[in-house]
Amino acid sequence: MAVYLDHAATTPMLPEAIAAYAEAMSVVGNPSSIHSQGQQAKRMLEEARETVAASLGCDPIEVVFTSGGTEAINLALKGMYWARNDAGQPARPRVLAPGGEHHATVDTLEWLERSEGASVEWLPLDERGLIDLDAAQRSFARESDSIALATALWVNNEVGTIEPVAEFARLGQQHRVPVHLDAVAAYGHLPIDFAGLRQATGSGTAGLVGLSVSAHKVGGPVGIGALVLSRKATVVPLVHGGGQQRNVRSGTQDVAAAVAFAVAAERAVRDLDTERMRLEGLRDRLIAGVAREVPEAVLSGMPAGDRGRVASNVHFVFPGAQGDSLLFLLDVAGISVSTGSACQAGIPEPSHVLIAMGRTDEEARGALRLTLGRTTTEGDIDAVVAALPAAYEQAARAGLAERATRLGR
Repeated sequence: MAVYLDHAATTPMLPEAIAAYAEAMSVVGNPSSIHSQGQQAKRMLEEARETVAASLGCDPIEVVFTSGGTEAINLALKGMYWARNDAGQPARPRVLAPGGEHHATVDTLEWLERSEGASVEWLPLDERGLIDLDAAQRSFARESDSIALATALWVNNEVGTIEPVAEFARLGQQHRVPVHLDAVAAYGHLPIDFAGLRQATGSGTAGLVGLSVSAHKVGGPVGIGALVLSRKATVVPLVHGGGQQRNVRSGTQDVAAAVAFAVAAERAVRDLDTERMRLEGLRDRLIAGVAREVPEAVLSGMPAGDRGRVASNVHFVFPGAQGDSLLFLLDVAGISVSTGSACQAGIPEPSHVLIAMGRTDEEARGALRLTLGRTTTEGDIDAVVAALPAAYEQAARAGLAERATRLGR
């Protein structure tokens, strides 16, 4: 039987979400139409928005449905940057972001550098993957009027470190800078209270103003996510035409996907505490098993049992082996894992997250991420632990042989 330990890439859609999705797809009507069938679709859409908003601790009007987390992040970063550099305003070219962000952020900010003249400042991480808040404070304090925005992961999607986002957002508030949080890897694993966090770390257009999530990380469908956008925030939209969703994201909204998203969101919040406790036990069982069977492996991020590590994540570096080799060998054994973000899958490159944490290029190539979810069992954990020693031995031989061949040329 196959073992699936890549829930951070996507987790199986919940049966009840599938059922709700199928039922909603049979309903005809554009939610922007004023006839009765259109209004029926609108009612379903807005009820779904209310449920998703409740799962995020925000007002329904603040939920902007998108095609997923990547679009939500693009909309937040580009939209806020453009709004803060609108004609007639002082130039604000600087953007602050920690190293090791998801590629949805990294690639967006690099595009802003190339195309819009942004100046991105990558803030350092420590060896556990935590934001260096002292360095962040210095960057916020230096010519703060020139900062367009700041952004950060709530949970590092590769190594599972829970970031000090309240402190980070508070720096934005103190220096009158809007802050966006990528909460895609936190959603469903940590309680999210946008209003409460904003009250503590936001004021008007400064501090926390935006937060991005994705439905397929919590058992909803692929193809829908949300940007939580404060009523006070101003963004320039990526898409024009129709003026839906506060004129922030035009286009006919996917009612069926929103309904299924809402079902998954409600379940994620309801089961959050019990599922977190269950996954913490499985996570620590996996970490202990790998340390016992492959003592050379080095755990990345926070230690086992530390509440600063998200319950679903285990990340190891295997010295002398290529992460891709381990992945393929485990796949042959019927075990699905990853070397990092699925958005970079198939591209053999060292983990930029580990490099930001101070690891060498060689170490960053030996990474393996194992992520747990609702379907994970003790049997899955034991199967991985049993398969890893042989896979590591074979991958290490291949890695050493490759280096020897290169040296012999």
